[in-house]
Amino acid sequence: MPERQPEPFNLIIFDDASAEAVEMKPILPDLLGQALQKDYGTKLTELPAYQAVRAQNAAYQGRLALALATAMCRCAQADYRARYTLAELLGGLLRGTLALSEADYLRLFQLYGLDVDAPPATLELWPFPWGLTLAQVGRLAKKQGQLSPRMLALLALVLQATSGGQGDGAKLNIKVQEILNQVGVEELPTVTFAEGDPLGRQLNAFVADLDPAAATTAAWLRLLQLWQKASGSQPTASYRKELAATTAALGAEVVRAQGRAWLDTLGTMPVVEETQTIHYPNNYDYTYTSYTYLLDANAPIAKGLVWTLQPLADAGVLALLTTLGAKCFRKIPGKGPLAAGLGNACLLALSQNGLPGVAALARVRSKIRQTNTQELIARYIAQESAKLGVSPAEIEDMAAPDFGLENGQLTEGFGDYTATLTLADGKAEVQWQKAGKPLKSAPAALKATHTDEVKELKAAQTQAQQTYTAQRDRLDRSFVDERRIPWPWFEQYYVRHGLLSLLARPLIWRLHRPEGAFQDALYLGDTWQDAHGQPVPAPVADTQLQLWHPVLAPAAEVLAWRELLEKHQLRQPLKQAFREVYLLTPPEERTATYSNRMAAHILKQHQFNSLAKLRGWRYRLLGAYDKGYDSEIASLPLPAHDLTAEYWVSEVQADGEWNETGIYNYVSTDQIRFTRGDAPVPLPGVPPLAFSEVMRDVDLFVGVASVGNDPQWRDNGGLAQFRDYWTHYSFGDLSEVAKTRKLALERLVPRLKIGKVSEIKGNFLVVKGHRHVYKIHLGSGNILMEPNDQYLCIVPDRSSKTLGESAVFLPFEGDAVLSIILSKAQLLMDDDKITDETILRQL
Repeated sequence: MPERQPEPFNLIIFDDASAEAVEMKPILPDLLGQALQKDYGTKLTELPAYQAVRAQNAAYQGRLALALATAMCRCAQADYRARYTLAELLGGLLRGTLALSEADYLRLFQLYGLDVDAPPATLELWPFPWGLTLAQVGRLAKKQGQLSPRMLALLALVLQATSGGQGDGAKLNIKVQEILNQVGVEELPTVTFAEGDPLGRQLNAFVADLDPAAATTAAWLRLLQLWQKASGSQPTASYRKELAATTAALGAEVVRAQGRAWLDTLGTMPVVEETQTIHYPNNYDYTYTSYTYLLDANAPIAKGLVWTLQPLADAGVLALLTTLGAKCFRKIPGKGPLAAGLGNACLLALSQNGLPGVAALARVRSKIRQTNTQELIARYIAQESAKLGVSPAEIEDMAAPDFGLENGQLTEGFGDYTATLTLADGKAEVQWQKAGKPLKSAPAALKATHTDEVKELKAAQTQAQQTYTAQRDRLDRSFVDERRIPWPWFEQYYVRHGLLSLLARPLIWRLHRPEGAFQDALYLGDTWQDAHGQPVPAPVADTQLQLWHPVLAPAAEVLAWRELLEKHQLRQPLKQAFREVYLLTPPEERTATYSNRMAAHILKQHQFNSLAKLRGWRYRLLGAYDKGYDSEIASLPLPAHDLTAEYWVSEVQADGEWNETGIYNYVSTDQIRFTRGDAPVPLPGVPPLAFSEVMRDVDLFVGVASVGNDPQWRDNGGLAQFRDYWTHYSFGDLSEVAKTRKLALERLVPRLKIGKVSEIKGNFLVVKGHRHVYKIHLGSGNILMEPNDQYLCIVPDRSSKTLGESAVFLPFEGDAVLSIILSKAQLLMDDDKITDETILRQL
């Protein structure tokens, strides 16, 4: 190949009368030429001309730096590549030691466009190496112990020009503050913050209110300065030491109290959503939405605040860190997490606070959908468990707080008033009384006289409900682990625990006896009973308890458990006795290594992604431009069995069927496989419980995310090529979840008002109204009208309380579609009273 020729550039950039330019003119063309010709992967330090320069002394390199800056000034504004390359060369020199005087640095700044005698309207940051130059000035100031009035005036101009800025401007502002403080321009450090968000405004107000004569003012300013320098994913040892020393000077309680206020601000700050439109030629407009939360300039301050409070955290700080951590991982369209760096700082702080921190991490994890963040939390919990010599599951048992609950209640006295915190059916509520008479809300008088106590009670209510939900979901995901818990541990951390006991007592447990036998039992009426209500010997020290699963028992026993729950009106916190069971089918035995049971469905991808993450699956969204990163597989690790479950999906390509970030709206489903390492595992070799739970997860994904569940999908222009699928799914065969729903409805409907005009026929609940006979599908909840099976679109109001949740006992956690079916049936039985025009037009 012919050797690449140097690109032409305007030699006038080297034509200057200054001594440095004259001296360096012979080498500058070669140096710039090599730099312009280098490949992207070639480092500056590998260029022969640059290596020759670095072999010279500091004085020579200093003169070359002045010559390069002069050339940048003479370089045409439009010649971006030459200006950038000159700046790269100048920056390389400024990273080393240069023999430049204060007058030389003043000249450099003048070449950058900053002159004390003629201050510019704005500071041109690109492409001049301001940060590296200021770092050199800082070293000079440290060496001399002072700076000239002219240099101080110039630094003041930089400070003013970058005040409230973001990105590079914010970094320059902090660097100038450090230099001014270093030479003692003022007795107190100069600290300013960007005013574009509530945190910055609060911090500036705090600084303005500090008393210059107070002994602690300098320490506060020093601490705030340290926060401005917070960088990286974790604080260094030296940074931690500086934070600790400054905190000690102020007093831990003082810093904790003020820090709580700023944490609260971060947790309650709004995310400002703005829609903007850019008008392009040819009548083309581009509209986009921006989301502003914490300015980039203030993000390090927030991180420094969290790191400072990490060793000071009490229950109040941990609660605020939990709230803030969850908020930071809120997904923003087109961006991802709201503030991942700050969120990771919160997770780190929680992980360093023992069992209370682990409990908080468990609450945060239930709200986070990002796979990498969930894995990070799992590592933190594993690290803490290793310190204590227990398993991650055991440390989560140990970490679960009980909030002082006894039998689901906590009573607190406030003078003449009494507050009772009650946790029942997963809902935490506070009831107030005065002299035995119930009140509607917390007394206004108490909010003034017992402000902190009322806030703590409110926080306990919120945290108790969050913890209950997190622990319930943990138990629900733990079936597949087949974990066995020794009775002494179970008794301490479940039976006697104020919160976990509310979860454990209504559940069925398999009691493994030391001789190898087992009994299935439920703790009912202060005794352990079997499925027929007969007493079972209580567990003893060497008994191990395993969460019972219906796949482990014969069908007759499962039905007996269901009847027992209904007889005692006992509602389980999670679906257990009524849990769907998925057994291996003959077609799956024939295919051997894969199942097509959940194939050929069309899912809304974003909804599928959210559900998968909620159940612990790993999945990356498929994009219209990047082909879905590196895989088209949703996977679930099953470490207890050394297996990985895989659900294969692929994009649905159709014109315009992706969002503004290029992510496909729909995916089609394919096989389910199990692998060990990279090798497929024959399905008969997969433990039945693991197989059933994986199939249940996938059935949930399909049952919720399928377009067949959307009553408006067809009428709103859903993909024409999949309308037959929509019709088949909406009114076809029932899934296992729908079969369980059918069993529940067979028991419920005869007891309800709709039972007089309704009955179960095949896959439908048939309702006789005054205008028509309606068939509500038990899987999708969609409706057909007899006699010609005309489709009736009714969109449920998911915000209202449905009949299925309020008036009917269910022995398992509420089923959203079941509730929708009941509410639709109630509406249609009195179809002559319907006033909604969108429904009447269809009738």
